[in-house]
Amino acid sequence: PQTAETPAQKQVYAYHNVGVEEFEKLMQRPDAVVLDVRTPEETAQGKITPEALEIDILNTDFEAATDSLDPSKTYLVYCRSGRRSAKAAGILTQKGFSKVYNLEGGYNAWSEKHQ
Repeated sequence: PQTAETPAQKQVYAYHNVGVEEFEKLMQRPDAVVLDVRTPEETAQGKITPEALEIDILNTDFEAATDSLDPSKTYLVYCRSGRRSAKAAGILTQKGFSKVYNLEGGYNAWSEKHQ
């Protein structure tokens, strides 16, 4: 039997894990924001795109820093290997962001494909 959903239950979002090729396609979307959640030391070694927004997930104010993001945009999240970005993607979806994609393998996978 069906039960009535509360408004809170209707707003359940999950992020999507995608590979490098899908990530590249998603970057072409006009509403795409590439979100680099690595440390400043890591981003200094290179980024997927110069336009990537940098918010270090290891920073204690990560959640507060994401408060200014536009939830209507598509977020393409990456870190070094994909673990921290998965955590960041989870935080974004908990905050109501519905279009969140995590790069599987992170910057390491991207670098391997773009040598």
